[in-house]
Amino acid sequence: MTLYYTLVFLLLVAEMTLFMFLIMPLPFAMRRKLFTFISENPVVAKVQYWLKITFVFILILFIDSVNRVYRVQVELAAAAENAGSSAPAIMGHERLEVQARKFYSQRNMYLCGFTLFLSLILNRTYIMILDVLRLEEKLKQYEGSDKNTKQAEKLAMAGDAGEISRLKREIELRDQDIVTLKKQASGLHREYDNLAEKYGRTQQDGSSKKDK
Repeated sequence: MTLYYTLVFLLLVAEMTLFMFLIMPLPFAMRRKLFTFISENPVVAKVQYWLKITFVFILILFIDSVNRVYRVQVELAAAAENAGSSAPAIMGHERLEVQARKFYSQRNMYLCGFTLFLSLILNRTYIMILDVLRLEEKLKQYEGSDKNTKQAEKLAMAGDAGEISRLKREIELRDQDIVTLKKQASGLHREYDNLAEKYGRTQQDGSSKKDK
């Protein structure tokens, strides 16, 4: 198995481990802290970004493996037709080679396909668990049994992995822009005051000269 398919296999194992960790029955407080950490951690946001790029490459590998399986199937069908006609049939070692290429192509197709499918399942499972946690949080608030309001607010704002950290960075950048605009506005205001004073002085000098 080539290096990139080995990496795809390792990613599939990691997805299976993460899926088992998500469906593991944990206490509500621990699960709430875990999902809040996933939503706020900037490292998780970066990992999610690079995983999206990786899944694009896996999709390309999946399409390539499907194409290879199709070509091998066409080759086997042509060999079966030649076997029934006067054309020479495929020898034993050649047929074994074709069967081996078919096996490897199908293996790569299933590997990439299951990796992509499990990524969609993980995303949907994360969203469903997050919705369940929000409903449990609202139920505890209605019953008056939940006193951790900060964690409840963080959980209510949680969305995709790393979304809160991304929003915080956007808010910080906008705050920096606002501070920069305020400095520019204050500088322009000082320049305007200086120009107004100079203009007033020139007007006063001109009027005094006219009086003389």
